[in-house]
Amino acid sequence: MRRGTADAYVPHVPTPPATPVSPATPATPVASATPVAPVSVPGGHPGGVSNDDFRAAMSRLASGVVLVTAQEASLDPDDPHAPGGEDVGMTATSFLSVSLDPPLVMVSVREGSRMDDLLAEQPLWAVSVLAESQRHIAGRFAMKGRISDRLLFADIPYVRGQASGAPLVGGALATLECRTEQRVPAGDHTLVIGRVLTSTTPSADGGPLAYFRGRYRQLG
Repeated sequence: MRRGTADAYVPHVPTPPATPVSPATPATPVASATPVAPVSVPGGHPGGVSNDDFRAAMSRLASGVVLVTAQEASLDPDDPHAPGGEDVGMTATSFLSVSLDPPLVMVSVREGSRMDDLLAEQPLWAVSVLAESQRHIAGRFAMKGRISDRLLFADIPYVRGQASGAPLVGGALATLECRTEQRVPAGDHTLVIGRVLTSTTPSADGGPLAYFRGRYRQLG
């Protein structure tokens, strides 16, 4: 008998019929999100904060106090004998340094105020950093509704800046003269950015006048 390797027996298994595939069900479109209206607080703005809450929060931020000054143009600049323009002053607590190179500072002035209108035309202005003993100057130039600043300067010692012609208050901790580089509208204020032309520190004695929680204060 011939020896050999027998082929393995593989039984035949019938292939089941293919299951018919039903057509895909169209996807249900997803409804777009409904825009959410901004939250509004009585006496506030879209976004949530109320005027009172905002003032209360920012009153906790202590700041220095400065007097911003500028001189109006002469009534007749072509006539050397014509009277010069009036000096204008404004107390400010929103004043800060912006850049060292170039030397830039910024002050915030209320839109449409006399100082805002003046600095839109007059590029030169000055800043006096008030000392703690000059609270009366800050209060005087913070008054609203005044027509003229002439009397406000009457009994205040000052010199005129050589670069700006604006008053520099005597006894201030520091003075700066500036030229406007940029004006930026910001809500109900205008941010005036100025290049510092001159700076002095005439008074080394005494502390700064500060503003905190709606009052002028001294350090310590």
